[in-house]
Amino acid sequence: MDEWIATPLGRYLIEREEAYFDQVVADIFGFNALQIGFAQSDLLRTNRMPKRFAVAPQFSENGKAEIKLLAEPGCLPIASQSIDLLLLPHVLEFSAHPHQILREVERVLMPEGQVIISGFNPYSLWGLPRFVPSRKQNYPWHGNFISLRRIKDWLALLGFDVVAGRMCCYAPPLHSEQWLRRCRFMEAAGDRWWALAGGVYFLQAKKKVVGMHLIMPNWNRNSAAKKGLAPVPQKMINHKISEQ
Repeated sequence: MDEWIATPLGRYLIEREEAYFDQVVADIFGFNALQIGFAQSDLLRTNRMPKRFAVAPQFSENGKAEIKLLAEPGCLPIASQSIDLLLLPHVLEFSAHPHQILREVERVLMPEGQVIISGFNPYSLWGLPRFVPSRKQNYPWHGNFISLRRIKDWLALLGFDVVAGRMCCYAPPLHSEQWLRRCRFMEAAGDRWWALAGGVYFLQAKKKVVGMHLIMPNWNRNSAAKKGLAPVPQKMINHKISEQ
C-alpha cells in the first residue's frame, strides 16, 4: 500500500480524499475522534476534538496519522459508547470480516455518534482493473470492493441513518501523471453527469439509539372513590319524599 500511495494514481486518490475529509470533519464536534487504518494520511487534521488518534494493525513507515494503538479493526480495545467520530477509510474492502468491523464500530460509537466510510466503487472505471490478470493481484485491485447499496444495507441493520454522501475520483485509474492531469475536468463533470460512477464513494452515517419513555396514567384512587360515592343532594331527597 505504501508503494502504491507514492505513485501518481495514489497521490491523486489521497488528494481527493483529504479534500473531502478536511471539509466534513471540521464541523463535527465532540470529545473523542478515531481513525481506523489508512495511516498514510491524517484525515482528522482539521477536526477540533480534544482527543484525536488512529488505530492500525501495524505501524506505517510513511504514515502521517498519529497511531496510538495497534489493534485489529474487528476487535478494538476501546470502551463501548466512548467515540464521537470514527473514520473508516478503505478498511472494509480489505477485510475478511467487514460486517464484524461495522458491528465493532456500532459498539464503540456514542449515541448520535458519526461514522464516515470511504470505499472503492466496484461499478466504476476503478472496478475494471480487478478483471485484468496483470493488475488484479496488486493493491488496491486485489481487494473485495463492496457496493454502495450493500454498505447502506449493513448500516441500516445496525441502526445507522445515512445523513450524507458523495463520490470522487471520476478520472480513469491511469498510471501516467500527465494523463491524470488531463482528466481532471472529469471531477466536476462527474458530479453533474454521472454522479454514481465515481471510483470512490463516501458515506456519513449517524448512530441511532431508540429510547423508551413510559407514560403512566395519573391514577388517584382517593379521588376516584370520592367520585363514585358522591352524596345525593338534600333537595333531591326532599323532593322524592314529597312526591310519595
